[in-house]
Amino acid sequence: MYIAIAGNIGAGKTTLTNMLAKYYGWEPRFESVGFNPYLEDYYKDIKRWSFSMEIYFLQQRMQDLNAVAKANHTIVQDRSIFEGVHVFVNNNYRRGDLSDRDYHTYMELFHTMEPLMPLPALMIYLRKSVPTLIGQIQKRGRECEQSLQIDYLQGLNERYEDFIFHQYPGKVLVIDSDELDFEHNPEDFRKIVNKIDAQLFGLFSEEHFQ
Repeated sequence: MYIAIAGNIGAGKTTLTNMLAKYYGWEPRFESVGFNPYLEDYYKDIKRWSFSMEIYFLQQRMQDLNAVAKANHTIVQDRSIFEGVHVFVNNNYRRGDLSDRDYHTYMELFHTMEPLMPLPALMIYLRKSVPTLIGQIQKRGRECEQSLQIDYLQGLNERYEDFIFHQYPGKVLVIDSDELDFEHNPEDFRKIVNKIDAQLFGLFSEEHFQ
């Protein structure tokens, strides 16, 4: 089985991925952030490095999907290939950070690869407001992220809403997480696990976790 954790920068995807992997005994897979050769340059000059950055992520995520297809156990992934395309690439194109030529070249490549991409059994969308995202980004203190603009994060949030509710064809669990501290509050984490169990295994009714 394949589970994906979706959400904006600073939404808590990596933390939740780790926690779910430990709780269920799933294999976690993470984005290439710490060793991404383009990330620092990208945040310094998004327009210059958008195409290179997104091509890098596309090939990395395709490698992850190849591993998913071969696995005989459950994998939980921090950000899927689908949101990488329909949220981040689309946002850069709308902002003018990807030229028409680069965008259409990228999308042609994606659509060529798309038939080989399995949908997750469940996509868990960590939904957070921009002020909460900013607080989380500042708290974790990654130097390359401190120059992120509010309008960039807002654009990503808008693209996420459109992607999750109007474009993505698979099964989605939306977690409104502004008021949740699932990392430090066991009750908040239990609420998320109950919702996942209900979606994947039908163990609880809606009333049980509302």
